[in-house]
Amino acid sequence: MGLPGSGKTTIGRQLARRLALPFVDSDHVIEARLGCSIREFFAREGEDSFRDVEQQVLDELSLQHQGVLATGGGAVLREANRRHLHERGQVIYLRSAPEDVFRRVRHDTGRPLLQVDDPMGRLRALYEARDPLYRATAHHVIDTGRPSVASLVNMIMMQLELSSPQPVPAAKPAPEPEC
Repeated sequence: MGLPGSGKTTIGRQLARRLALPFVDSDHVIEARLGCSIREFFAREGEDSFRDVEQQVLDELSLQHQGVLATGGGAVLREANRRHLHERGQVIYLRSAPEDVFRRVRHDTGRPLLQVDDPMGRLRALYEARDPLYRATAHHVIDTGRPSVASLVNMIMMQLELSSPQPVPAAKPAPEPEC
């Protein structure tokens, strides 16, 4: 979990590959269920209606999915989501400074909460409101900063190995960076 643009899908996909587990992005499941993009649904039905659908999907996924799950950035806004995620899995908070997120997503028009006059101000406000919720829900906090995806996945693997009473599934070695 983390702010929009913190790398949840990219890192989650790579982590799942390393763990040889299935990966699912809750936003993709939600869009399939809605039959339209989250952005379209947000515009048509509003945030509350979207959060209702998100809560139902996260409840189902946190019970049924046996793998890596990437959530939307606002999943922590509902107490039920925070409780279900924390109790049913190992939650990793990809902590990103608003400035880092802005640099990554400034040209992305598919993020409805950032389609405002001052997206940097919006990211700062989201961070201030959500950081305590992310921290309360997470088992592990990983500062994303500027490391590569492979480095972040390695950091997560190390945290999971240190905290797991059972061995973490055999991981494939990280590919060597190409020069």
